[in-house]
Amino acid sequence: MVKVMLKGGTIPHEVTGKFGASSIRLVPARPGTGIKAGRYVRPVLELVGIKDILTKAYGSTNKKNLSKAALAALQSLRSRELIIENRGIEL
Repeated sequence: MVKVMLKGGTIPHEVTGKFGASSIRLVPARPGTGIKAGRYVRPVLELVGIKDILTKAYGSTNKKNLSKAALAALQSLRSRELIIENRGIEL
């Protein structure tokens, strides 16, 4: 089980994930956009609870690598509060 930071029905910021020769870029989208993702990435995003997102895959299109790259990207998401806390600054 992995915790994923969400902002409404989308992700808080753009993020890239890599696994093997595959990489994927996840971009937040406006409400009503839906999940614009490929056949192997869409189920991962749906299970997380994301409703609006844009994706682009680069490199290898191996289905296992794309799924794991999407998970890596989702795990690297951070909220604004967490970033402020880690850097020790005030905005």
